Amino acid sequence: STHSMKQQMCSIVVDSCIAAGDVTLAREVLTPLLAAGESMHRAEWLHSEGVLLLLDSQPDGAAAERCFHDAIAVAREQGAKSFELRAATSLAELWQQQGKLDDARRLLGDIYGWFTEGFDTADLRRAKSLLDVLAAGS
Repeated sequence: STHSMKQQMCSIVVDSCIAAGDVTLAREVLTPLLAAGESMHRAEWLHSEGVLLLLDSQPDGAAAERCFHDAIAVAREQGAKSFELRAATSLAELWQQQGKLDDARRLLGDIYGWFTEGFDTADLRRAKSLLDVLAAGS
């Protein structure tokens, strides 16, 4: 549908802004999306919100953690494994920085373990390299 395509385009814009470091524009696009409520892209948007909270001039780790948890819950509800992995990887990275290595390893290891293919995708490569670092740190 046109609505869904528009939402997909917005997601791409948000990701591009984050990649470019334009937190302000990313937030301008993202805020009304999150306010709109349910969407098949909601997990993705919640994840982006968490990422933005960490990119802020005054990062808010606690709020970012809540966003990542919400993103994981929504993705799980929707059966969207790739979005769940992406949010879990971001949460595991945050926990790694906070020294919660066991929690990070457990969370990410469980989700990574579901995947049986697609190991060359960026999300799975990112998760795997973090798991390697976490394993080395134990």
